[in-house]
Amino acid sequence: MNMEKYESVIRLRMGSHDAHYGGNLVDGAKMLALFGDVATELLIALDGDEGLFLRYDEVEFKAPVYAGDYIEARGRIISRGNTSRKMEFTAYKIIAARPDISPSAADLLEEPVLVTRAKGVCVTPEKFKRK
Repeated sequence: MNMEKYESVIRLRMGSHDAHYGGNLVDGAKMLALFGDVATELLIALDGDEGLFLRYDEVEFKAPVYAGDYIEARGRIISRGNTSRKMEFTAYKIIAARPDISPSAADLLEEPVLVTRAKGVCVTPEKFKRK
């Protein structure tokens, strides 16, 4: 599989259970959890195993996320060693909740808003690689 062309994408709505702070603000750790799921898919595609997340080298929180927002998380492998895989991730808000209008109002954004960007390293132990 050509990993340079393979990308994992997850889209989901942030629910009230994801809101951790006042004003229905979602904890930034939720975006990192999404990146973990993206990384898992990438490792399964490449190695046939979920592998392990070793570290984040860089994380930037660029914009707030609120309950009711829809997030699209993306990731791709940018380089790989024998067992390590360097990855980059982005999360964009694609729909914004509009509780100021009504409890169920939302806007499909013409331009997605970058909310989180990160780079990290995952590993798949040699004994677990199936591909």
